[in-house]
Amino acid sequence: MPFEFKKSPIEGLYEIFPKVFGDSRGYFFEVYNEEEFKKAGLSMEFVQDNQSASTKGVLRGLHFQTLHPQGKLVRAVSGKVYDVAVDLRKDSKTFGKYYGVVLDSEQQNQFYIPKGFAHGFYVLSDTAVFAYKCTDFYHPEDEDGIMWNDESLGIDWTFDAETIPNLSKKDMEHPAFCHDKAYFDINGKWIGY
Repeated sequence: MPFEFKKSPIEGLYEIFPKVFGDSRGYFFEVYNEEEFKKAGLSMEFVQDNQSASTKGVLRGLHFQTLHPQGKLVRAVSGKVYDVAVDLRKDSKTFGKYYGVVLDSEQQNQFYIPKGFAHGFYVLSDTAVFAYKCTDFYHPEDEDGIMWNDESLGIDWTFDAETIPNLSKKDMEHPAFCHDKAYFDINGKWIGY
């Protein structure tokens, strides 16, 4: 099998390790194979690929779309990031909980985040190129987010308390997480606030 699928403690989140074939010339691996993903219980259709480049200390997130929620298969093409998903599915046993993984281009590991989650990442290496496949298109009018340092979520972003991450103006203005809000149903469909 060209992939190892590791389930996280939060239902729906998977860390995925491709089989990397390497020799003195370099390496080769499959990033995605629909048949192998379906065998692992991951049947999704990707419609858009995105890529960003960031420098050390950049934090992007926590983002989600409301009426057009996106499942995402994310990876570090180069460099290393700490990637986080927050469960916003109101009926989930893990509603309001987060799970994070280090995505490292040397490992070539990936992280699958289904619809119904907020997502963000923090750059650990000097630079990082981050790529993600999405199950729905980007809709700028549909963007929403949660404050990256919301105390009730308690996300350990892997840096010390004195570190101030490099954030966009938009990411500095996201509201706090509210345990009384509805967000998404268990299938990732937007319920509303």
